[in-house]
Amino acid sequence: MSGANLSAVSVPRRAARGRIDKRHAILDAAFTVFAREGYGKASVDAIADEASVAKPTVYNHFGGKEDLFREAMAATAEQATAKSLAVVAGLGGDVDDLTGALSDVGYRLLLCYSSDDAWALRRLLYAEISRFPDLFDKVWGHGPNQLSEALADRLARLALAGRLRLTDPVRAAEQFVALLTGPLEGRTVLGTRTVSDDELRATVAAAVDTFTSAFGAPDGEN
Repeated sequence: MSGANLSAVSVPRRAARGRIDKRHAILDAAFTVFAREGYGKASVDAIADEASVAKPTVYNHFGGKEDLFREAMAATAEQATAKSLAVVAGLGGDVDDLTGALSDVGYRLLLCYSSDDAWALRRLLYAEISRFPDLFDKVWGHGPNQLSEALADRLARLALAGRLRLTDPVRAAEQFVALLTGPLEGRTVLGTRTVSDDELRATVAAAVDTFTSAFGAPDGEN
């Protein structure tokens, strides 16, 4: 293929890449504005300013404020889920120190759970669930389900290795996550109050202790 033809092919590719990048920039800006101002007060003008694009560009990509809100929430939820899944993927079935391994995973999961974007995502969902009931499955239901299934797979491997005693790995995974995240809702006032790293680690230690007391193999060493 000649140089001219190669150049002709690269132009549409660059244009497509630019469109994708601009779409991502708008989604990031939209979530920032929605998190800061709430859905009702947020405006497409403010989102366009935050993304450094023209207002018509926002409409060209997303149509309107409602669709943009749905897309921004879904995109942020997907990013949050991906980070949590990456943490869980590090939990192997051949760990020497079960308590240490669960503590490490639990701590890193709490860091994901208590990030600014994660708290903002949940606060927006709570505030707008009556207006956007379809978002529950997309934001709240889908992400935690993926996390529970991935964690259940890792816990099942630990059970096969004789480190845990489980009859329902999915339920055990849900309970482990609940032990980790439940206390933070009130302590952080839905993420509006900062908790210390020591408090996070104490929460993890209590969660792991309760979990291993319930599911630890009687002859295994934690």
